[in-house]
Amino acid sequence: MAIYLKQGKVAEDIQKDDAKVAEIVSSTIKKIENQGDKAIRELSEKFDNWSPDSFRLTTEQIEEICSTIPEQTVEDIEFAQNNIRRFAEEQRKSMLDIEVETMPGVILGHKNIPVSSVGCYIPGGRYPMVASAHMSVLTAKVAGVKRVIACTPPINGEIPAATVYAMHKAGADEIYILGGIQAMAGMAVGTETIAPVDMIVGPGNAFVAEAKRQLYGRVGIDLFAGPTETLVVADETSDPDMIATDLLGQGEHGPTSPGALITTSREIAEETVKEIERQLEILPTADIARVSWEDYGQIILVDDEQEALIEADKLAFEHVEILTKNPDFFLENMTNYGCLFLGPETNVAYGDKVIGTNHTLPTKGAARYTGGLWVGKFLKTVTYQKVTSKEQSAYIGEYAARLCQLENFAGHAEQALLRVRKYGNKE
Repeated sequence: MAIYLKQGKVAEDIQKDDAKVAEIVSSTIKKIENQGDKAIRELSEKFDNWSPDSFRLTTEQIEEICSTIPEQTVEDIEFAQNNIRRFAEEQRKSMLDIEVETMPGVILGHKNIPVSSVGCYIPGGRYPMVASAHMSVLTAKVAGVKRVIACTPPINGEIPAATVYAMHKAGADEIYILGGIQAMAGMAVGTETIAPVDMIVGPGNAFVAEAKRQLYGRVGIDLFAGPTETLVVADETSDPDMIATDLLGQGEHGPTSPGALITTSREIAEETVKEIERQLEILPTADIARVSWEDYGQIILVDDEQEALIEADKLAFEHVEILTKNPDFFLENMTNYGCLFLGPETNVAYGDKVIGTNHTLPTKGAARYTGGLWVGKFLKTVTYQKVTSKEQSAYIGEYAARLCQLENFAGHAEQALLRVRKYGNKE
C-alpha cells in the first residue's frame, strides 16, 4: 500500500488562490474589451513600466536586435530549433488527409487544415523563456499557420534580445513587446493596432494561464497550463543526488510548482530528503525552489513497480522522470503524463530547452485526457462527403428519413425524402 511520507498543500488552499486570480483577470479582460489600446498601454505602464510608441517591433528594430546576439547564442538557438523543427516535421508527416469510397458512389474524407492565425506568448520576468519561442512559433509554422504573432514582456525596461532573436528565427510574422494579461487579451480580443488571432498558445504565470482559460471559446487554446509539475519514479538503484537535482531544478519555476517522488525504497527517499536540504543551501534559486518543495513537494513510498505505476497515473503529472532499473516498463504501461524522460541519461531540462519534444504540456491532471502542444494542435481535422450517384442518394435517403422521423425531426426527414422522390425509382 502506498504511504505518503510527505504531502503538499491541500486542494482548498489552492482553490482560494485561484479564485483571487480569476477575479483580477476577468476585470482586466473587460477593461481591454472596452478600451483597447488605451487599456493595453495603461496595464503595460503599471506592471512593466513599458510604454513605447508602438508595442510592435519594426523590421528595422528586429534586424538591429538580431545583430547584437553573441555567436554562441546564435549557434545554441539554431541547434535547439533544428531539433524541434525536425521532430515537428515528422509529426506533421504522420497526419494524413484521407478519402474513402465507403459504398459505390459515396465518398467520405477528412482534411487537416492549419488554423489561420495564432498568438504565441513567451514568458519573461525572472526567467526569460527563450525556448518557448521555438516551441510555439516554430511548431505553428511547421503546421502551416499563415500568421503567427508573438508577445513577450520587457525585462527591467529592456527588450529581451535573445527572445526576440528566437521569435524571429522561428518565423514570427509580428513581434510585440507586451506581457501578462494584456498580451493574452490583446491577441485574443484585438485592439486598434493588434488584429485578433484565432488561437492563443504558450505557458505563463497564474494570471496568463487564467486569462487563457477565460478567453477559451472566443479563441482556441493549446491547453490549460498550471504551475510546472515534476515527478521522479525511483527504486533502490537510483541516485538521490540526481533525484534531488532534478526535482529542485524544476521547482525553481515558481513557488507553487509541485514536485513528487515515488519510490520503492525508503532508504532512497530518506537520502533524497537529506540531499534536497543540502542543495537548497547552495542553489542560486533556492528562494523559490525551497517554497515549492516545502509547500507542494510529495514523497510516496510504494511496494513495487506496479504500485508505482498506479500512483504515477493517479498524479498524471506534466513531467515524469523514470530513474528505475527498468524504465521501459513505464513507457509500455503508463498512460497519464505530459512527457516521459526515460533513464538517468536524460532529464526534464533537455525537453524544456533543446532536445526536440515540445515543452508546453498538460498540468493539473489534464494528462488524463490530453497531450501537450504539437503540430496537430494547430490543425483542424475537418470532414467532407460527396455522393456521386443519384441511386445511392435515394437509397441512403430512405434510411436517413426513417432515422430522422424516429427522432421527431420532420425537417431533417424532408431533406432526405426530397432526394428519394427526386432520384428514386419513379414506379
